[in-house]
Amino acid sequence: MPAWRRLRFLFVILAGLGVSHAARAQVRIKDIADTQGIRTNQLVGYGLVVGLPGTGDKLQNAVFTKQSLIGMLERLGVNTRDQAANLNTKNVAAVIVTANLPAFARSGSQIDVHVAALGDASSLVGGTLVVTPLLGADGQVYAVAQGSLASAAFSASGQGASVVRNTPTDATIPDGATVEREVPFTLGADGKITLALRNPDFTTALRVQQAINGALDSHVAVVTDPRTIVLDLNGRDPVSTLEHIEDLHIVPDQPATVVIDQASGTIVMGDNVRISTVAIAQGNLTIRVSEAPEVSQPTGFTGTTATVPRTTISVDEQKGRKLGILRGTVTLRDLVAGLNAMGVAPRDLISILQAIKADGALQANLVMQ
Repeated sequence: MPAWRRLRFLFVILAGLGVSHAARAQVRIKDIADTQGIRTNQLVGYGLVVGLPGTGDKLQNAVFTKQSLIGMLERLGVNTRDQAANLNTKNVAAVIVTANLPAFARSGSQIDVHVAALGDASSLVGGTLVVTPLLGADGQVYAVAQGSLASAAFSASGQGASVVRNTPTDATIPDGATVEREVPFTLGADGKITLALRNPDFTTALRVQQAINGALDSHVAVVTDPRTIVLDLNGRDPVSTLEHIEDLHIVPDQPATVVIDQASGTIVMGDNVRISTVAIAQGNLTIRVSEAPEVSQPTGFTGTTATVPRTTISVDEQKGRKLGILRGTVTLRDLVAGLNAMGVAPRDLISILQAIKADGALQANLVMQ
C-alpha cells in the first residue's frame, strides 16, 4: 500500500477512535439536550437592493423587479407608471431576505440578516437594502431589515478572462434588522419543563433522569420516550432549576453505527461496532499492457527505416493476499488491526463492510452518504 494511502487510512481510523472515546466520556446535559420551547424562528421577506454599480437586474428580464421599483417610487410620491417602458436602470436588484429570530428576542433588539439575489443581478456588492418587512410562518411582521450589504466576494472581467471569488450575489447585514414583535413564551408556565435529547436513546434518557433526580433529591424527572424527559417543577423556579441540572454530567450511549462517505472515502465507526465470525479475502488481478515501439534501421545502403512494435505485459495476482478470518464478536480495534494487516485501503474497506453487512455479520447500522 502506498504511504499516502496508509496515512489516510490511519487518519480515518483515528478519527473513528476519537469519536468513540468522546462518546464514552462524560458530557454535560446542556450539550446533549434542548429545552422544549426555547428555539429560533425563521423569518423571510422580499425587498430591493439599490446603489449597485451597474450590476443589478435587467428590468426587461426581471418583471418583478420593475413592478417593485414602480411600487416603491409611488409610495414615496413619484409617479413612474406612465414612463414604465423607459425605465432601464441597472442599479436595482430584487432580493430575498432571511433571518433567524432567536428565543426571548425583545422588541428593539438587533438580529443579523442574509440577502440573496432573486433576479439576474451579477453582484450585490456595494448595495443597500431598502426597508424590508420580515414575516414569520403566521404571516405577521416580526422584524424590519435595512442597511448596507457586507460581502467578501468580488468579481472582475475583461475581454478575454474573468475572475469571480465566493458568491457575489449573496451578502449579509450584521445587526441589519430590528425586532418589532416578540414571540410570547413563558418558561415553565404549566409547572413543567421538557428536555429533548438531540440523539434519541432510551439508555441515555434514563441516565439523564437518574442524574436529575439524584441532584434534586426527588423524583421530578420522568422519561416519556427515547427523546423526552419531563421535569415536574413542584413550585421550583424554572431558571434556577435549569441552571442546576445543565451542568450535571452523564455518559451518553449510542447505537453501533458505521458511517461511510463514498465520495471522499471516509469511514467512521463507533466503539460499539461488533463483527461476527467472518472470513475475508481481498485482492485483485492487475494486468498492465504497455507499448514501447522501437525504430529499426536497415543495414548497408538498401532497405527502409521501419518501426517495430514492442509490447510488455505484466500480471500482478497479489499472491501475498490471503483469506483472513475475523473471530466472533471482535471489537473495533480488532477489526481495524485485522483489515490493516491485510493492507486494505479505505476504498476497499468500504466494499468489505458492505459485503459483511450483506452477510449479516456486521452487528451495526451501516449509513451510506
